[in-house]
Amino acid sequence: MVKPLTGFNGLETHHCITGSMRYIYEYNRHPISEEMLLGLGAGVGFIYWHTKGSIPFIGGRANFTRPGIEGQEKTSGRRTGVRVEIFNTSSTKKAKETMLAMLEKDEPVMIMCDMGYLPYMDFGGEEYHFGGHAVVVCGYDAESREVLVADRDGLHPVPIEILMKARGSTYKPFPPKNQWYKYDFSGKRFPTADEVCQAIQEQVAGMLEPPISNMGVRGIRKAAQRVQKWPDVLSEKDLRYAMFNTYIFIDAKGGTGGGIFRTMFSRFLREGAEMLGNERLGNERLNKIADDFQGISDDWQAVAEIFKQGWEADDPLAVLCEVKEPMLAIAEREETTWTALGSVVF
Repeated sequence: MVKPLTGFNGLETHHCITGSMRYIYEYNRHPISEEMLLGLGAGVGFIYWHTKGSIPFIGGRANFTRPGIEGQEKTSGRRTGVRVEIFNTSSTKKAKETMLAMLEKDEPVMIMCDMGYLPYMDFGGEEYHFGGHAVVVCGYDAESREVLVADRDGLHPVPIEILMKARGSTYKPFPPKNQWYKYDFSGKRFPTADEVCQAIQEQVAGMLEPPISNMGVRGIRKAAQRVQKWPDVLSEKDLRYAMFNTYIFIDAKGGTGGGIFRTMFSRFLREGAEMLGNERLGNERLNKIADDFQGISDDWQAVAEIFKQGWEADDPLAVLCEVKEPMLAIAEREETTWTALGSVVF
């Protein structure tokens, strides 16, 4: 029976990236909340993306690793004194050997994989693939050839061949590319008040001054309009899939903590208010804004339910038309709330 590394404990987390980071942080005795890791990493935003031949994507994350952008993992690492390195390879052999070598050194390994291949995932009998899912490998048994995977709901034994298939998945738009992470906690520390404020400022700027119209508050308004055109470019099967996908990426079931990460962001602001204190920022003001983000989260959940109803309905088109007005109302509320937040920290 595969067992975890000594001192590695199961947790219940919300988002696969920050949840996996929290597993690694806790193992290395650096107790920082998942919400704080998300907020410090400037990880909350909005994006609508739809390229020809693909399924539309609506997401509430920001600060993804790409050329010139360090990404959520490195940003929150930098603000907590942790060095984070990201690797990927086209070689399944190298990916497996590196993972096993790290486990041999008592290092749990954060990896990316396609959740559609994970045997403990339940998609109601439907085939579903998403390669942007992070987990932590925290144990290996050579006799049974099983690894122990730490996910949002705890620990799961998985045959190593299945895990390597999940790591090497080629499903688009987010193939995992055998990606893994290395962490150095030698300089670990807690974030400063300035770093908390800077993180908030970055997320405010991303929502109110996005680089392209598919992102931020502008992106929410664009998505509200573009969703109505899905029936013109998608088959009924793909339309249902897009509605299910959107529901998942708003709802807590998909790893957002609820309301497309707005609930987690609300908790981050409350934790930040406690850290910063009345002298730096008015606790009352920041906590009021946290209340507003929880309300926005509830509004997003209502939208998620509409998409879910459309996915299940006999006529998804009849349901799709109900999405536009609530999304436009959310855009107005988000613009007001992010603006208020900006007035507190700028």
